[in-house]
Amino acid sequence: MSEQGGQLGYRVRRVFVLSLFALAMASLGARGFYLQVLDHERLSGEGESRHLRVVEMPAHRGMITDRLGEAVAISTPVDTVWADPSELIHAQDRLPELAHLLGMDSESLLQRLAGKADKEFLYIKRRVNPEKARQVMALGLPGVSLQREYRRFYPMGEVMAHVLGFTNIDDHGQEGLELAYDEWLSGESGLKRVVKDRLGRVVDDVEQIRAPSPGQQLTISIDSRLQYLAYRELKRAVQEHQAVSGSVVVMRPDNGEVLAMVNQPAFNPNNRKGVKTSSFRNRAVTDVFEPGSTVKPFVVAAAIDSGRYAPSSIINTAPGYYRVQGKQIKDSRNYGRLSLGKILSKSSNVGASKLALELPSGELWSMFDGIGFGQVTDSGFPGESAGLLNDFSRWREFEKATLSFGYGLSVTPLQLAEAYAVLAADGVYHPASFMRVDMPESRQVMKPETAKAVRRMLQGVVRKEGTGYLARVEGYTVAGKTGTARKSIAGGYAEDRYIAVFAGMVPAVNPELVAVVMINEPRKEEFYGGRVAGPVFSRIMSGAVRLLDIAPDDYEAVRASAASKEPRV
Repeated sequence: MSEQGGQLGYRVRRVFVLSLFALAMASLGARGFYLQVLDHERLSGEGESRHLRVVEMPAHRGMITDRLGEAVAISTPVDTVWADPSELIHAQDRLPELAHLLGMDSESLLQRLAGKADKEFLYIKRRVNPEKARQVMALGLPGVSLQREYRRFYPMGEVMAHVLGFTNIDDHGQEGLELAYDEWLSGESGLKRVVKDRLGRVVDDVEQIRAPSPGQQLTISIDSRLQYLAYRELKRAVQEHQAVSGSVVVMRPDNGEVLAMVNQPAFNPNNRKGVKTSSFRNRAVTDVFEPGSTVKPFVVAAAIDSGRYAPSSIINTAPGYYRVQGKQIKDSRNYGRLSLGKILSKSSNVGASKLALELPSGELWSMFDGIGFGQVTDSGFPGESAGLLNDFSRWREFEKATLSFGYGLSVTPLQLAEAYAVLAADGVYHPASFMRVDMPESRQVMKPETAKAVRRMLQGVVRKEGTGYLARVEGYTVAGKTGTARKSIAGGYAEDRYIAVFAGMVPAVNPELVAVVMINEPRKEEFYGGRVAGPVFSRIMSGAVRLLDIAPDDYEAVRASAASKEPRV
């Protein structure tokens, strides 16, 4: 009986164990079926959410080149270090290693991670060079990854800074042409799906969702050679005369292209740390000044264009002063009877103001308006100033008189260059442009004969008897005008603060270049436009005619120079 009972117990235990195995196998099978079939989509999503990621593929910003194809703004690849705070914070004992490598404070880094512990993304440091980025990844910290980005680099540094401007850390234009043409230059980022490991590193590219589209290249009108030449000479002059600031603009008169534009003080767009934001503005288009005697040629042009005067007309400036509405207008001395050309070469305030007062106000205003005073130049440059030109209905006699020698109106250096380009282009106005121009816009604002006559008169300014003799360019005819204006202050004009200006063109007969030099507050002995700004014009144009291979046209000077160099027998 006991033997039968033992066999029965064995069979019961065997069935029980086998039943347990069968039940376990059935449970596993059911669980597997549920996971693989019934709950497949949810689990796939969970897996992908942990390992598959859609990441951005940055597109590089379009390159900017000068008119000769030289790169002046390029984008170079850099890496950005980012992390999943919820993962990296668990390795806080190793944060000092990461902080030291990136030049950061470990305590600050820990605080940032703690503040974002519930997030999945935190920038650790942006724009890290690739070698440093490789060292970061070699640490093997959990949750730390790299993201490829691009950094803007400006090969010419501060030489081109005010024209180009710069981009921010996200590669969006903030100043200058970078801002004006931001949409054109900006690329469109792509997207791709990748597999990442538990440390957040990309281990496999799964698919490309959208290819990145790079920004478009931009070719500007600036000639880097002339830009550097103008930068060098302006910086030298500002330092030599201990001036507050200065600007130079060089243009082509036949189409309005800006070939060079520089300002002092400048800044390095590649390293803006510690630079005041006021240094970023392009003074040549944003800052205005009263242009002084540089407006006199346009008063003379208005007089000739009206038909009331000829170049040979005489204005009596004796005894060197006179009164308008009880206020005195005077010259540096009594010049007596002056032709229109002599009014310019002697820079007679009395002559210019008498001429202006004889003209209908509407006609004088139309001349100033036609050459671009009181309005933006339509160059498209951000922050451009319109200057100031009051409507002629508000002019009183004394205001009209002082307008004739550059007080009571204000212009930017670019506006003044644009105006002189009208004289150089036989009376045709071309809007200033920072882009290459094939078919320029144009409008006739003075008679061609008038513009040519004024150019001939302006040659006298640069001869020995003129105020602009130091602006001459050996071997070339030069037409230009000096300007010296007291700076306006609260309640009137300063006695010891000046703007020194020279505006002119080369060659005078058939001008190919127009330039304006403005020196703000020269603080040494010299302050006249002819002595401070004139030599800067001379040095810039002397280099420019050689760089651009412009043929000499002052044949008498060329022959005289050649004769002086002949060996004596």
